[in-house]
Amino acid sequence: MSKHLVSLKLFAGLAVVGGLLLAGPTLLALGSASGQPAVMAQDQSQGQEKAQTFTGKIAKSTEGELVLQEGKDPNNKTTYKLDDQEKAKQYVGKNVKVTGTLDAATNTIHVAAIEEGTT
Repeated sequence: MSKHLVSLKLFAGLAVVGGLLLAGPTLLALGSASGQPAVMAQDQSQGQEKAQTFTGKIAKSTEGELVLQEGKDPNNKTTYKLDDQEKAKQYVGKNVKVTGTLDAATNTIHVAAIEEGTT
C-alpha cells in the first residue's frame, strides 16, 4: 500500500471520529420535552417499577426484622421484608396497607407508604 493511500485512510478515519465527537453533545441534547437527554430518559423509564399495594400484618421475623405477613391462614402466609424499618415500627402487630415496589429477587418491598387498615 502506498504512503498516499495510508494517509488518505487515516485522514478519513480521523474525520469520522472528529464528526462524532462534535455531533455527540448535540445528539444527547435532543431529548424529551422535560429537557432530559433521550438516552437518560430511556434508561430511567426501564428501571422504574410500578407501585403496588400489599395488605397484611406487620410482625417481627425470627431474625428480629419487621416484615409484612400476607394471608390469614397461619400455615400459608407470604412474608415480605420491608426496607424501611422506621416507618413500619409504629405498626407492629397491626393490619396495614403497604404501598411500594417489590424486589422479587430479595422478596423485599421498597416502602413508599404504610397506613393502618383492615385485611
